[in-house]
Amino acid sequence: MQLDVSTRGPLFDGRARAAANAYVDRLERTLAEEGLNILRREMRAVFKHPTGYYESRCVVVDGRKIWDSRVVYGPWLAGVGSRNFPVTRFKGYDHWVKTRHQLNERKQGIGERLLRRYTGRM
Repeated sequence: MQLDVSTRGPLFDGRARAAANAYVDRLERTLAEEGLNILRREMRAVFKHPTGYYESRCVVVDGRKIWDSRVVYGPWLAGVGSRNFPVTRFKGYDHWVKTRHQLNERKQGIGERLLRRYTGRM
């Protein structure tokens, strides 16, 4: 008995791996951008006297991380600073917590929709 095997196609020539890596990169960027949109919407909803400065300093860094550019009063706004309750009455806003919760609820749907674009390449 003789068996000849042909190894051709995306799985064997690296195209599937490249498509999977491209998918992961795109998914991380998409989730970070969606998270930033949710964060900005939450800030507009909860801030009592917004100046726009803090919102403008919140950006996506490295395509995968949402960062507030180390604004000095960022921890105070989030309620994790040293000058929050019990030092003062202000307990902080929960805009980061709500953003994380909403993004966790949406991430599977975002990932599945995005995956459809990449499965044809594999």
